[in-house]
Amino acid sequence: MSIVIAILIFGLIILFHEFGHFLLAKKNDIRVEEFCIGFGPKLWSIQKGETQFSIRALPLGGACAMTGEDEDCKDPRAFGSKSLLARFSVVVAGPAFNFLLAFILAVVMIGCIGIDRPIVSQVEQGGAAQQAGMEAGDRIVKIGSEPIVVYREAANFLSLHPGMAKEEIPVVVERDGEKTTLYITPQYSQENGRYLFGFSWDGSRTRVGPLKTLAYGAYEVKYWIQITIDSLRLMVTGQVSAKNVSGPVGIVSSIGSTYRESIAISVFAAFINMLNITILLSANLGVMNLLPIPALDGGRLLFLFVEAVRRKRVDPDKEGAVNFAGFMILMGLMVLVFMNDIHNLLS
Repeated sequence: MSIVIAILIFGLIILFHEFGHFLLAKKNDIRVEEFCIGFGPKLWSIQKGETQFSIRALPLGGACAMTGEDEDCKDPRAFGSKSLLARFSVVVAGPAFNFLLAFILAVVMIGCIGIDRPIVSQVEQGGAAQQAGMEAGDRIVKIGSEPIVVYREAANFLSLHPGMAKEEIPVVVERDGEKTTLYITPQYSQENGRYLFGFSWDGSRTRVGPLKTLAYGAYEVKYWIQITIDSLRLMVTGQVSAKNVSGPVGIVSSIGSTYRESIAISVFAAFINMLNITILLSANLGVMNLLPIPALDGGRLLFLFVEAVRRKRVDPDKEGAVNFAGFMILMGLMVLVFMNDIHNLLS
């Protein structure tokens, strides 16, 4: 069941991504030769007009194959024949639609269960927060220089800022309508194996009105985008090991375990948790695709920026060769991540 759910989640995210490219390609009168979900051998296909729609065996990606995308083509409806702005809109539409999907699902989720307000429900006896004067009922407004809007930001702060774990950190709280700055030095927990502030949240969520639901839906997307960026920063700076990175196998395993735990509670709990995972993955895919790496949308955008600066298009054949090389490198990295997933599952 977990594999089926994972395929449905991946399929929805990829479908939205490729549909963004497809919609803007059609809007700019670019011929789309194939719209496919997945890689490898075709499992199903149908021809509609000039476009073949297909589903392929490996549900780990997709494509919106346009005429003249990676080659020099004089066809007036080829991708390369269109204006710089038109090509830019087609490329950026994929990640943009991932953010749009994340926003739509976030609005549904928040409409169903509300938001996690940053209200402290319990302060650990003798913990760092209590020693600094924090009390149950305090609303966390800011930690360090970062505003806190939802409780998860407070809960994840030390994980995303490991360099601050041994420092005295200013925490602004609101109590009885007045804001107070507390100075908390996190304590190391042998039981948890990490530094903790020493406060917790009871899991209660607050329903908000329609306009605030939309606003918090947008903030939910911003939250996951920031989490992705911060995680990449930690990897690049060596503060997080690449062994902690999960690929498709690890994600499927995580989806499976989350589904089993939540379905034991209720169907509604399983629905909300799958919704939350889809939001996370869709926002994550949007960010990752914008990285300036050949074969990704960000790599194509980089070539377009170079073209805008030099006022001359990069040789399409050379661009195609670079994108192909980038694709092969990405496939190699995927194999390494796959092996890492298997090692983590077996260890």
